[in-house]
Amino acid sequence: MPGSSDATGDGVLLVDKPAGVTSHDVVAAVRRALAGAKTGHAGTLDPFATGLLIVLVGRATKAQAALMALPKRYRTVARLGARSSTGDPEGEITETGLIPPDPPSLPTGEIRQRPPAYSAVKVRGERAYRRARRGEDVEMPERLVSVYRFEQLWRHGGDDDEDPPTPPTAAFAIDCSSGTYVRSLIADLHDAYCLELRRTAIGPFDVRDAHPPPERGREWRDPPLIALADALELAAAPAPRADREDPGARPRQ
Repeated sequence: MPGSSDATGDGVLLVDKPAGVTSHDVVAAVRRALAGAKTGHAGTLDPFATGLLIVLVGRATKAQAALMALPKRYRTVARLGARSSTGDPEGEITETGLIPPDPPSLPTGEIRQRPPAYSAVKVRGERAYRRARRGEDVEMPERLVSVYRFEQLWRHGGDDDEDPPTPPTAAFAIDCSSGTYVRSLIADLHDAYCLELRRTAIGPFDVRDAHPPPERGREWRDPPLIALADALELAAAPAPRADREDPGARPRQ
């Protein structure tokens, strides 16, 4: 993948976001490391999630819409038989004992989806998660999204003979359009929520080519920028299929 920036320092950075920080935190760290350069990103990741975050630098921020529209690839590990108020480990967990069948029915194609109340979608001009945190009953509008691949990779646990029993979990591979909420896909399995979520690709950009965020207080003297023209050319080409595993993904157990 091309890795050289143009003379003005405008370009795209592929960052492997760690868990526990927001996408905004990563963008702010890049901005500080690049002496206040104009920065943005092309699609947020939840704080608990890891993986590919495209950070835009300089004039590349003007290409945000084009890069945000690219399809996404995810790997997720789900806890089965329980619900989360947020669809992830940070919410209020309710044990239901209702476990999706094995193999589960996994929808693909164009589907109608309701984003989580704890999301950045705006409802009447305000982020839904802010309303939800105030205890408001947030009615999320449905949207049409496309799911190209939804596959169960493995499942284990839930054996009553174990002492103590291991909570049932399953891993899924998901390829989907921009705007798809993986937390909603998993919650709709009845009952499940995301324990782990990792974005492994955005269009042709792969997390295996990504770099960790810059260290706090350190100047990024030679950032691995992809020139804006190269990034847009790559974005316009068909995305290659993954043929090897992301080393950051959890292995089959």
